[in-house]
Amino acid sequence: MFQTRLKVCAAAVQAHFDTVLGRLDDLPVVQAMGHATNGGKRLRGFLVMETARLHDIPDATSIWAATAIESLHAYSLVHDDLPCMDDDDLRRGQPTVHKKWDEATAVLAGDALQTLSFELVTDPRAGTGEVRADLAQSLAIASGAQGMVLGQALDIAAETAKTPLTLNQITHLQQGKTGALIAWSAMAGARLAQADTTALRDYSHALGLAFQIADDVLDVEGDAETVGKATGKDADAGKATFVSLLGLDEAKRRANELVESASDALSVYGEDAEVLRQAAQFVVARKS
Repeated sequence: MFQTRLKVCAAAVQAHFDTVLGRLDDLPVVQAMGHATNGGKRLRGFLVMETARLHDIPDATSIWAATAIESLHAYSLVHDDLPCMDDDDLRRGQPTVHKKWDEATAVLAGDALQTLSFELVTDPRAGTGEVRADLAQSLAIASGAQGMVLGQALDIAAETAKTPLTLNQITHLQQGKTGALIAWSAMAGARLAQADTTALRDYSHALGLAFQIADDVLDVEGDAETVGKATGKDADAGKATFVSLLGLDEAKRRANELVESASDALSVYGEDAEVLRQAAQFVVARKS
């Protein structure tokens, strides 16, 4: 069920990007935006649409928030790949934006994708005025200096720190860098329905941490061709990760525990949340 729904949501998000970006002038910056938003698992968009479905919100409504979070996620990757940050040549098996074009185009494409996310989430078709205001404000918090950007800043600072981060510090860092957007995505369905977000918040926090641990495992065990980007960079840089602090086996065990916690958090939804439970299992079993 999960794989089918993931593909449906991914196709819907891609079609929405094609429509939105197709209205813009055919310039290098727009081409770069299309390149950055093409492909990927679309897990965040799926979480928006599936949690919306859980609250009887149609895909035609949730697609706006789903595409918005994928646009914001794409912006973060474009900037993260730049030489001044992670300096990556590959993303999703393709040249990164600054390699395919240049650094200035990558910066501008990232900027445009970030603002596009707020244009999408505040579109009148995305929900009522109250809902759209809530989505926009919560997305700003999740993506800024209280969320993703904070996590990225802590990650950069850790690279030159005299002492490696502790487990608690890494957890705090990743709750921002990776977890904040995943949490926003998983709670979006409840926000669209103006319903209680507690269960989805608990689910998303466990899911986001499991996702990052799985990423750390992939950096050790994965190969670049399958993962779609360079691997082994954390160890080469001497960065503290869940794997370096816990060990490979313990990190995997911890990820599986988090999957169980994520699934337990969905108990209030009963069988209706089975696809989301399968999503949690996918997060730790994925190869890319």
